[in-house]
Amino acid sequence: MPTISMPISQQTETFRATSFKTWTGHRQIMSLGTNAGALPIAFQRWRNFKEAFAPEIVERAVKETPGGVRHVIDPFGGSGTTAIAAQFLAAKPTTIEVNPYLADLIEAKLAIYDLDRVVDSFTTVCCEVFKASCGGNPIMCGAPRTFVEPGVNGRYIFSKEVARRILSYSHAINRISSLHIRRLFRVLLGSIVVSASNVVISGKGRRYRQGWRSRPVPASRVDELFQERVLEAIYDLKLYESRACRDYVVLRGDCRRMLNSVETADLAVFSPPYPNSFDYTDVYNVELWALQYLDGGQANWDLRNATLRSHVQIKRDMSGTEYPSRTLSKTLDALKRVRPRLWNRHIPEMVSAYVSDLGDVMSRLAARLRAKGRIYMVIGDSLYGGVYVPIAEILAQIAPLTGLSLIRREACRSMRVSPQQGGREELIEALLILQKE
Repeated sequence: MPTISMPISQQTETFRATSFKTWTGHRQIMSLGTNAGALPIAFQRWRNFKEAFAPEIVERAVKETPGGVRHVIDPFGGSGTTAIAAQFLAAKPTTIEVNPYLADLIEAKLAIYDLDRVVDSFTTVCCEVFKASCGGNPIMCGAPRTFVEPGVNGRYIFSKEVARRILSYSHAINRISSLHIRRLFRVLLGSIVVSASNVVISGKGRRYRQGWRSRPVPASRVDELFQERVLEAIYDLKLYESRACRDYVVLRGDCRRMLNSVETADLAVFSPPYPNSFDYTDVYNVELWALQYLDGGQANWDLRNATLRSHVQIKRDMSGTEYPSRTLSKTLDALKRVRPRLWNRHIPEMVSAYVSDLGDVMSRLAARLRAKGRIYMVIGDSLYGGVYVPIAEILAQIAPLTGLSLIRREACRSMRVSPQQGGREELIEALLILQKE
């Protein structure tokens, strides 16, 4: 039975009666950003994004793009920073995101709600979970056996009682008539499932939290976390409901294919996955399975295969469009010479395929941009077997082959290499500014 800190009716009436201050302009944009280690802030606290970039880049791009900006594209939606900032800057955002959980999270942030209806739906969901039967064996359809107790070899992500509670919320949410509110509550439930589990997300994957067997998570923790998150979201949605543009488009799928269907735009601002051999879908594995975005092995494979070829965690076809670059050729030759020392022998081919994919993205963006339209791309370099992979330099070299000219290349910050390589701050994260002539 859910444990509620105060009656739901009292909580929701408190929110109805609260007076919120509306922020505008630069202060509003500043408050939307996130950095690793920063305190939770509006919208982004719904789900922490270590890799999110600063919204000030979007503001700068809008100011600097010749001819004004009315439509902004982000082909790698991620946390939705570009799209949200664009709305506050009076530009319509079009976002493409291959990860279905993240696509829903982005749209939940962009949508405009009847907050009284959100509050009423919140009350209904909590009451339905309160009345739900707690019996039966919880089944997360298609999920790996490690997800629900008894798991495999005594290791599992969710206890039976926690899994039952998550599924109870999921079922209650699915009965909400409003698609927007249903999506909002679904992603908010997703934002708490890791906190209610026996694992933590660490670096490039997950690991079991220390002492998880002796300190089990009670089902009541699901209630507390979900209710806290919904109330935080209601506050944020009220605080940031005044936006210069309320329109948006969220496309779900592989941007390498979906960009062809996007309307002409003035600007593209994005940060693609970096070529670090890691499949970013693993970071959201718990949410994807727990909320039934994935229903089996084939769905998981299809999602992984639709991501940018920035990793070697699955075997893939590494062929593609060739974009000649002196720096790329030298880098690939160096990687092939140290192939025996690489942790995966396919890394040189992955780097080549990654450049091919981003070249295709740049080419398709150039076709969708108006004359003098711009691209602002935050990109990171890599290091394998002691061979530096200068991705920003390579992309700057191939830009003319995609219909773009280089305006500027700026260093944003240095990044640490992997602990296996000493953890030194050796890798450069750069901002590439390109323009369609």
